[in-house]
Amino acid sequence: MSIEVTRLDNGMSVATDAIDGVESAAVGVWVDVGARDEPAELNGISHLLEHMAFKGTERRDARTIAQEIEDVGGHVNAYTSREHTAYYARVLKDDVPLAVDVLADILRNSVFDEDELERERWVVMQEIAQVLDTPDDLIFDLFQERAFPDQPMGRSILGTSERVEGFRRDSLVDFMGRYYTADSMVLAAAGGVDHDAAVRLAEDRFAGLGRSNGHVAEPAAYGGGAVERQDDVEQLHLVAGFAGVGFDDRHYHAVQLLANALGGGMSSRLFQEVRETRGLAYAIYAFHSPFVDGGLFGVYAGCAAEDGAEVAGLIADELVRAGEDLDADELERARTQLKAGLLMARESTASRCETLARQMLVFGRPVPQREAVEKLDAVGLADVRDCALRLLAGPAPTVATIGPEPGVGQYDRIAERLNRARPC
Repeated sequence: MSIEVTRLDNGMSVATDAIDGVESAAVGVWVDVGARDEPAELNGISHLLEHMAFKGTERRDARTIAQEIEDVGGHVNAYTSREHTAYYARVLKDDVPLAVDVLADILRNSVFDEDELERERWVVMQEIAQVLDTPDDLIFDLFQERAFPDQPMGRSILGTSERVEGFRRDSLVDFMGRYYTADSMVLAAAGGVDHDAAVRLAEDRFAGLGRSNGHVAEPAAYGGGAVERQDDVEQLHLVAGFAGVGFDDRHYHAVQLLANALGGGMSSRLFQEVRETRGLAYAIYAFHSPFVDGGLFGVYAGCAAEDGAEVAGLIADELVRAGEDLDADELERARTQLKAGLLMARESTASRCETLARQMLVFGRPVPQREAVEKLDAVGLADVRDCALRLLAGPAPTVATIGPEPGVGQYDRIAERLNRARPC
């Protein structure tokens, strides 16, 4: 097995996935903190902090951070999710020490210059405005907020412009000091990497980094319900769904297979019925978004406003049918697609690096590909059918719509149709 893991004395994990015959490497630091860890008054600070980490350290200004990586042909970037924040680079294998040095520098020595902060606040506010102008992005924020109301899990990753405008340097420093601790970090690398060398780099660059105070994120509490937004758009954007399951739930793989069979590709039930047979939507697909303590199962569709209730009805119909007559061929097709995705991801150093880091944060260990395939193979037809019926029988659905007129979402009719499909 090419994967090796070492836990440093300070609690930081170093995980590497060496790949023979490649000249490049993906390397990054994943931090076990995201939007769900933020109190309401700090919503969006994880994302702003991710931006500000690239704006200058005690040793490098913002231009130098970018140039040092790009001078060797690499690139560096970051992202924030609801549960994690990641800082990563892709470089040639001989430049891994440089990449780790830059990443450690921005995570340990950022100065958060006031002038840079003022500029970057404006940049983030433009990013927020862009989402507000992109209904097929915004709809998922509305869906998440309605599914998990009045709690961190339901809030936007970006925050609001009003919040971001109010953040000051001290807020960033305090937040980083509290959450960016050694035992909340994983240094992951894949490709042309040497594990022992990566451990030595981590020991040197992250020496003296302290441990956390045992913070635990607020548990996610699914609520469900409706949210409708009127906007100047041509289509109705609809997301309808239910409470899903977490990464370590025993039904996790069955729900993933259900999402794929229901709306995971051109041969899926929803694509064939809603787009190919009826021509009601250009885009329609199912998804399952797991978290450490729950998840969301849903379907997105973009359709004419007057077709919203019909499309929602078809979503409910197909979910019911999946619980009654999903057949062996559909299950095997979904299973093959997911297994192929696992295998194809193995051909990318970036994908292998990210997968390894995420597994370390979620499970505390690497999950061998063989184990993941075996769990997919162990799911039977009855398991997937039962998952479809279990979703319908669970808590009330969540429906989010963005449309051109008030009331176009027709939530009452949509929810009624979904509720009628629920087993007694």
